[in-house]
Amino acid sequence: MITTNISDFRKDIKTYLDKVVQNFETLIINRGKDEGIVVMSLDEYNSLMATNHELSSRKNESRLDSAIEKFRKGQSFSKDLVEV
Repeated sequence: MITTNISDFRKDIKTYLDKVVQNFETLIINRGKDEGIVVMSLDEYNSLMATNHELSSRKNESRLDSAIEKFRKGQSFSKDLVEV
């Protein structure tokens, strides 16, 4: 995680945004008085939204927990994909 203030961000916006994208960093821009802004890459945002969706219901969360537990116990299997 990278933190900066709004003045420094304005001075070097390209460098900060490059770090966010290239290094999968999250940038926190402090604006004073406990206010701030979070900047993250689109890939990171999409991943966060996908995880949020997958955990949005108890049923999905339970299925994921079960699959993870089976994988850890070596009870998983693999399948070859068939192209059509």
